[in-house]
Amino acid sequence: MSYDSLSHSKWDCKYHLVFVPKFRKKKLYGEIRKFLGPVFHELATQKRCKILEGHMVQDHMLITILPKFAVSEVVGYIKGKSAIAIARQFIGRKRNFNGESFWARGYAVSTVGFEEAQIRNYIQNQEQLVEA
Repeated sequence: MSYDSLSHSKWDCKYHLVFVPKFRKKKLYGEIRKFLGPVFHELATQKRCKILEGHMVQDHMLITILPKFAVSEVVGYIKGKSAIAIARQFIGRKRNFNGESFWARGYAVSTVGFEEAQIRNYIQNQEQLVEA
């Protein structure tokens, strides 16, 4: 395990995040799924976070978040901005919209700790688990 550092702290804050589209929209598994991967990575980078692993069956991701940011702040940012990007790209709206409520309210989060390899394996195998 390696620690990152800020000016006065060493940290290793990894989280397993899950959030789903409203009404579990099947559209997500088509072109939107391919579009969202790079969008999520860009949005995480803007908050100085890093997505270590992700899978778009349900939006499971392993992400590092700096200790100075609240998890809820980062999740709200990613969900809000990605909904706007979806509306722009797929619905054709250019302005004056609120993201069309693409994501369901809420999310699930769990700290990873020393089980990072198990969490990565779980996220990578989501598709097989859903199909079973």
